[in-house]
Amino acid sequence: MEQEELLGQMEQELRRGTLVLCVLTELKRPMYGYSLVGVLSNKGLKVEANTLYPLLRRLEGQGLLVSEWETAGSKPRKYYRVTQEGDAVRRRLERAWRRTVETVTRVLEEREEDRDEE
Repeated sequence: MEQEELLGQMEQELRRGTLVLCVLTELKRPMYGYSLVGVLSNKGLKVEANTLYPLLRRLEGQGLLVSEWETAGSKPRKYYRVTQEGDAVRRRLERAWRRTVETVTRVLEEREEDRDEE
């Protein structure tokens, strides 16, 4: 496997791990899937609809999201929003994320210090 392909797969793994936290954070207000793709993309997190929709269904099945069809407009849309349980999970994931960022930052900074001493 060539390096660029390997790097691409590794970056995808990193994004996949953070996507749940981002989705639970953004769905504090009801939003339909395509709109959520745009919001995340505008914030720098590129996600394909074929990745997002299965995730939304899984999170709904886990009780972290609820959905409701909006049929008043020209096109029916399924709106998702976070549940109380989903918000509690989001808070815990956010704390875990912040701890992880702090740890990884320390590791990277130590690596920089080691390089400076070489």
